[in-house]
Amino acid sequence: MVSSDRFRAKKGLEGVVFDTTEVSHVVAEEKSLYYRGYPVHDLAQQCGFEEVACLLLYGELPSTSELEDFTKRERAARSLDAKLLEVLERFPLGGHPMDALRTAVSYLGMEPEFTGADDSKSALEKGLLLTAKIPTLIAANQRLRRGKEVIAPRSDLSLAANFFHMCLGKVPDAEVVKAFDGSLTLYAEHGFNASTFTARVIVSTLSDLCGAVSGAIAALKGSLHGGANEAVMEVLEEIGSPDRAQAWLEEALATKKKIMGFGHRIYRNGDSRVPTMTQYRDLLAKRDGGQNWVQISQVLEQGMAAQKGIYPNLDFPAGPAYHLMGFETDLFTPIFVMARVVGWTAHVSEQLASNRLVRPLAEYQGPEPRTVVSLAERT
Repeated sequence: MVSSDRFRAKKGLEGVVFDTTEVSHVVAEEKSLYYRGYPVHDLAQQCGFEEVACLLLYGELPSTSELEDFTKRERAARSLDAKLLEVLERFPLGGHPMDALRTAVSYLGMEPEFTGADDSKSALEKGLLLTAKIPTLIAANQRLRRGKEVIAPRSDLSLAANFFHMCLGKVPDAEVVKAFDGSLTLYAEHGFNASTFTARVIVSTLSDLCGAVSGAIAALKGSLHGGANEAVMEVLEEIGSPDRAQAWLEEALATKKKIMGFGHRIYRNGDSRVPTMTQYRDLLAKRDGGQNWVQISQVLEQGMAAQKGIYPNLDFPAGPAYHLMGFETDLFTPIFVMARVVGWTAHVSEQLASNRLVRPLAEYQGPEPRTVVSLAERT
């Protein structure tokens, strides 16, 4: 008999309220997402990513002096220790950047400024350091695996502009940087998603922030979570041209192939972040001759809506947008990490402020109790 204080959750914990949060709020019926009460599309258009990071970490949009202080501390923390760069040089060249990033964050957890279990306040301090160092880790690893020299971070550039500098050796014009900066805001936070839940579970044991973020990165790597933006670009490249898109879609639906970048566990009628990201994608396509990707995307989007009633999620326009910015496909999910680390940190801090070990139950459905027999009897 099941105890009265227990209940059976749906598989995948769908519909289960795990805890309360002040960090973000999804209103699926309105296709709306709010960061601490602010609509995410307004934040993406009107604020820089550093402002949004302050909001998520500390609860309010910063004043001028507060933003200056945050920016100064973030830029001062971007560089990597020489020994960590030596470790990055030893990573297998064929390894996925997400695996490299997960391992590098684990390494950071052994450095003095990151060691030890956290309380709510120390998690925020370490989160700022991770926000600064993760873009450098991503860019350094990518250049090393391509046989190029690592480009040191600059302290006179925004986080978004500096990433272009470290990855590509140049900073594009302000319009492109703003599109990238806005995309980071769109990716920064999204409630109790799989990677955020992973981070909260890990830190509920009183583990440390780097451990929680390493676990979150592992969760985000999967194609059903963050890896979908890479899969979207791979599909677009497989289709190749708009005149092949409809036939490709028909075959995919007929064979029940999962089409990445569509559907969402929470959003049933469309993802609140898609319109803003689509604007960025279309702007970049118009500037850089990428209409091909837009036209293929439109065929898929219209077909999925008409035939399946399923709509794109954020990853669908983000994939081609990042491609048009000049980033390699296997960097798309690490870029997601660049943004989401502030959301993970905010949740870790919130978890630690009123912590209880996350320890669910399982309903056993295996064999009834039985007697062990000797090996001779089993032979």
